[in-house]
Amino acid sequence: MSVTSLRRSHILKMALSNLEQGSSESFALKAVKITCVVAVYWFVSITMIFVNKYLLASPALQLDAPLFVICFQCMVTVVLCFLLNTVATLCPRLLEFPAIGFNPKVSREVLPLSMVFIGMITFNNLCLKNVGVAFYNVGRSLTTVFNVLLSYALLKQTTSFRAILCCGIIIGGFCLGINQEGVTGSLSWTGVLFGVLASLCVSLNAIYTKKVLPAVDGSIWRLTYYNNVNACILFIPLIAITGELRVLYHFDKFSNYGFWAIMVLGGVFGFAIGYVTGLQIKFTSPLTHNVSGTAKACVQTVLAVSYYEEVKTLLWWTSNLLVLFGSFAYTWVKGVEMKKVQEQTLNKNLEKSEAKV
Repeated sequence: MSVTSLRRSHILKMALSNLEQGSSESFALKAVKITCVVAVYWFVSITMIFVNKYLLASPALQLDAPLFVICFQCMVTVVLCFLLNTVATLCPRLLEFPAIGFNPKVSREVLPLSMVFIGMITFNNLCLKNVGVAFYNVGRSLTTVFNVLLSYALLKQTTSFRAILCCGIIIGGFCLGINQEGVTGSLSWTGVLFGVLASLCVSLNAIYTKKVLPAVDGSIWRLTYYNNVNACILFIPLIAITGELRVLYHFDKFSNYGFWAIMVLGGVFGFAIGYVTGLQIKFTSPLTHNVSGTAKACVQTVLAVSYYEEVKTLLWWTSNLLVLFGSFAYTWVKGVEMKKVQEQTLNKNLEKSEAKV
């Protein structure tokens, strides 16, 4: 091997390494931090699902007003954004948060994304309302499949055969899950439809987010703020059209402090999930975040079956495993492909640098 090749190999290994050079933190300290961040992400995500399930479909609560619940949670997010902005203004050393206000021009630019955002959170919660928490992960498991389809349809990006094979495994698990829900008598076609629509909106949300970010100077927090402000405004006529005002008029727990405490808690967790997701990606990587999400879904399913004392067949569990395995395999395949692209790009840059010497 030539000296140039040796040098290139050494530089390549350094470039692809995840080790932070010069860091004074020990491996044990980093491991503890990562463990805590992942644990917080799991706790917030799983708790949010169970809280929302209670608010949307609890027999004890009997509140058939999902749009009102979602709208209130959006209001909580807007209020929290204002509170964090105030704290950051008064104590800049304590907290960093972008300045927010309301600019009608920016609001209009964000509006297309906000409509997708509304569809995403609405269909997401309607799916959760109509299906069990245990089936929820399978019910909206087609996000990866829609990512592939929309990437090709809108961005003309092709997908490797291995990644498509992983999508096939996910679809197989999804279909088997529907079949087994039907066998147990707990299948809700309405919930399945909302789950498919939620998966589609999640994929569209990722695409539109990239397009709209420049309108808010690339700030995710500003985007969160404008998305939720627009959602609060648009939900008001939707609540009236769907007849939820009549439901709210006859609801007998408006004076119950416990009800409002749970409503606020749901809104706080809805706001927090965005922060802890970003935190997990920051302390690990996008690939590790996806793996963590897959593992979290597995734990969430087991907890739901145990908490609601449900009895599931072997084939039902197989459907969940297929979805989880397909999702994990897709994440791994895309990670390998991205690493290969990075390696090829680095090689080309090195060749150009050596050509100039």
